[in-house]
Formats: sequence, structure tokens, C-alpha cells
Amino acid sequence: MLPTIEWQGDTIVMVDQRKLPGQEIYVRCRTSQEVAKAIRTMIIRGAPAIGVAAGMGIALGMRRSTAKGTKQFAVEFQKTCDMMAATRPTAVNLFWAIDRMKRTFAEGAQAGESADELADRLEREARAIHDEDVASCKAMGAFGASLVADGSRVLTHCNAGALATAGYGSALGVIRAAVEQGKRIAVFADETRPFLQGSRLTAWELHRDGINTTVITESMAGPLMRAGEIDFVVVGADRIAANGDTANKIGTYTVAVLAHEHKIPFYVAAPLSTIDLATPDGDHIPIEERDQREVSHLGASRLTPVGVKIRNPAFDVTPHRYLTGIITERGIFRAPFEVSLKKAFEDRALQAG
Repeated sequence: MLPTIEWQGDTIVMVDQRKLPGQEIYVRCRTSQEVAKAIRTMIIRGAPAIGVAAGMGIALGMRRSTAKGTKQFAVEFQKTCDMMAATRPTAVNLFWAIDRMKRTFAEGAQAGESADELADRLEREARAIHDEDVASCKAMGAFGASLVADGSRVLTHCNAGALATAGYGSALGVIRAAVEQGKRIAVFADETRPFLQGSRLTAWELHRDGINTTVITESMAGPLMRAGEIDFVVVGADRIAANGDTANKIGTYTVAVLAHEHKIPFYVAAPLSTIDLATPDGDHIPIEERDQREVSHLGASRLTPVGVKIRNPAFDVTPHRYLTGIITERGIFRAPFEVSLKKAFEDRALQAG
């Protein structure tokens, strides 16, 4: 399985996704600051992977802390959490992981643990977040594969694969699981401008796995749907509101509208950690505006006139009415999402109890 991010000794190792597909380079982060920079600069990206990286970054920072006494250790821990929280505002998995690390810290502090014991506890929790993410991806892949018919031509947008998670993938996990079941699947991968996560990352990892993949530009999706060449759409998510409105990479909304017009099933695949019941609807999801250079340049080559205005929102929101369903590690949920998503968390709480 592609090692998106791993804890190795006293470092966090992650594949530099900015260099793919031309170079497979691994970055070694030795401090929490380096992990935060890796998240912010998209060395690592994808909501679940960002959450895993944040948990590991916090644990790494506290493992290397020189704080004297638990009080100073607690102050440093809070500063490290704040630094991670400032990296990427849209991906709710980031804040989910930070909150989980805070609860873990509080439990240890309440038990009277020393700084070293707290650091051990935080590392165990970070590793657990990583392992649980892989397991949840495989579970949602199994649920989602049941929706994909043999011979399907599947469109996906951005990269919701192993690279966007701790491994296996969410949307691409559905595709992988269908292929593992022996189904003949052909994938259309949107380029996903301007950062090209589809053409650089999705195509790279699917081709690496021997899965039939064709790259298209976003502007090709509509004509292909109209020609009857797409049967199924599955995408990932960075935040899902309580009513099912979904934030995902910019361009997802357009794909959803086109799928609705052509009566093609449109599914979102994401772990429960991506669902934010505290956010009532898509209007309340913060949308990250990224560096203009991602639009104006391709590497060192300028694509736009100097001085022209540029917008670069990294995400858009797809209203829940365009979703056929949401695939999670707990099953497939359908409208009304206010009811089904709330029940998913209630059922999980009952089982955990």
C-alpha cells in the first residue's frame, strides 16, 4: 500500500505530493513546525491525511519538547495545537484530530501523568488515528463497491485516494474495492485545475495499481455524460455539513450539477470525521483562498498577464440535493441527511458505549 505518511523513529515521513508524478520524493519532518508547513504548503493534502498529519505533528512536537514540568508542557501543547489549527481552514478532519489530541492530553493530565508519560500517550493516539483511518477507508470502500456495477465507467474529481488519506483512499477506495471484487472498472479522472490533483495524483496512483484510467479536463465531463460515457460519479470531501452540503475541491459543484442533469448517480465518500454536525449547512463552511501563483503559474512558467486579477478559492460547496448518497465507514447514508447523519453518530456512540 502506498505509504502516504508514516512515523519512523523520531521523524514523520510523507511523500511530497507537489513533486508527483515526475518524482517520488519523501520529506522527513523532525519538528511540529515542519509538519505544519507540510500541511500548509500541500506537501501532504486531502482532509483525512491532513488530520493524521496534524495528530502526528502534535505528538512529535511534544515528544521533542524540552518543557520543564507539566504546566509548561501544557502551555507548549496548546501552542502546538493552535499552530496546527492555522494551517488549512476548510478541512474539518484537521480540527477533529486536534480536538482528539486535546482530549487525550486532558485524560493524561487528569491522571497526574508526567510530561514523558503525556508524550507517550499522545504518540499512541496519533498512531491510532493513522491506523483507524486506513481501516475506515477499507470499510467505506467495501460499502461503496456494492454500488458500482461491473463494467462501470466512473468519474472522479481531485484526489481522494491513498494520497489523501493514511492509505487506500475514500473515493478511490470505492474504486479499488470494486476492482478487488473482480469488477471491470474504467476511471475518468478530472484534471482538477489549478493544482492538478486529478491528472498528477489520481492518475498516478490508479495507474500504479493497474486500474484503467483516462485523464480529462473539467470541461470534458459534460459532453462525456451527454454521450453516455459515464455511469457513476464518486468524489471525496473536506467537510460535510449537518444537512449534507459538501465542501470539496473547486469544480466538484459543477460535476454534481452535470451528473444531476444527466441522471447519473453522484456519491460522496468520506469518513465520519469529515462530517461536521456543528456546521448546519454549506453557507457556514469556511472556504480557503489560496495563493494566486497556483493559477498564474505552472511551475516556473507564467500563464496569465502580469497585473491581471486572479481568484483561487480552493473549494466549492455542493448542495445536498445533488447527492445520491454519502458513503462512510458506517454505511451509506441518504436524504434527509439531517436525520441519517445524526443517526450515524448516535449509533456509533451507542456501540462505543
